[in-house]
Amino acid sequence: MSVRLMVFMFLILSCLANAAPKMPRFPIAVWLQSPDNAAKYQKAGINLYIGLWQGPTEEQLTALKNQNMPVICEQNAVGLKHVDDPIILAWMQQDEPDNAQSLPAGGYGPCVPPQKVVDIRTALKAKDPSRPILLNLGQGLINPDWIGRGSGASPNDYKTYVDGGDIVSFDIYPVAGSDTAKGVDTLGLVGKGVERLVRLTNGKKPIWCCIECTCINGTFKPTPKQVRSEVWMAIIHGAKGLVYFVHEFKPFNEHALLDDPDMLRGVTDLNAEVQKFEPVLSGPTIVGKSNVQAFGSPIAIMEKRSFGARYLFTVGMKNETCRAFFTLEGLSPNAVADVVGEKRTIPIINGKFEDAYQPYGVHVYIVREKK
Repeated sequence: MSVRLMVFMFLILSCLANAAPKMPRFPIAVWLQSPDNAAKYQKAGINLYIGLWQGPTEEQLTALKNQNMPVICEQNAVGLKHVDDPIILAWMQQDEPDNAQSLPAGGYGPCVPPQKVVDIRTALKAKDPSRPILLNLGQGLINPDWIGRGSGASPNDYKTYVDGGDIVSFDIYPVAGSDTAKGVDTLGLVGKGVERLVRLTNGKKPIWCCIECTCINGTFKPTPKQVRSEVWMAIIHGAKGLVYFVHEFKPFNEHALLDDPDMLRGVTDLNAEVQKFEPVLSGPTIVGKSNVQAFGSPIAIMEKRSFGARYLFTVGMKNETCRAFFTLEGLSPNAVADVVGEKRTIPIINGKFEDAYQPYGVHVYIVREKK
């Protein structure tokens, strides 16, 4: 091999090594966890860390690299030393700047002004233009009863807040974040919040959603079935990534999900389900070819197409049972709907079929020609 060719190959390899890191095709993240548990989370289908306690530190980044777990973290001095390190996928803004901010002397003051959040993004991008900026907002985005807004805050602030991130997410924990058992009746806010972010960003930015899966405040905890409903609500309404919040505070447990066998099993199965459909979910959404009318809970629907089949992802949006009636355009007389994971097939007659839903029920249908 000539010296010139060797130098050329070295330059190519160096460029590849320093190439901008790429996000997982469908990010499934966990919030603010110790790198020591990265392997356990990977077994549960987690492919991304978000946040590092008082970091990033050299030790944290080394531990994540050893486990091949990428991270989105703050842009501190250590992080900037690793600007060419593909383990760091993006930089993060301050969490929930739209909430009332704690004061040094105690109590709470105003939220971070929306324009300041935009200016922070500009400053972060100036130091590293190669990586996106993640902005996570609070439940004030969609919860009309939220009392945690800072003084002078307005729902209209979110029109500007969304300019503070290249990836925008939000968190609302209807069950675990509620002071009453009635929180279970507000799961639909998960999907509505995602829908609002898609609308505010004109569908031009990736929208992620934070999902509850523990007894955060020590009173109420969602069931694995409810967590599945929240995840599919988020995806059906436009979420392109998920972030699990796995802490508990009474008593404090950073990794409560890992200590809950039933929920861990449910989340692991759910993540596998989402990743199985990732090639389908990454395709364009088909609008206006499938419609649903429900008596009881409204049904949210998203249609995708892949390899000649039509995929209908559906979820009930209220804590009620219902009967749903689907009308699909452009079908032959021999079409059927396979209900994924339920070992049943529904005949489609004249482009129509119906099905029953439990509260917040999820059904995924694959519409195909009957053999």
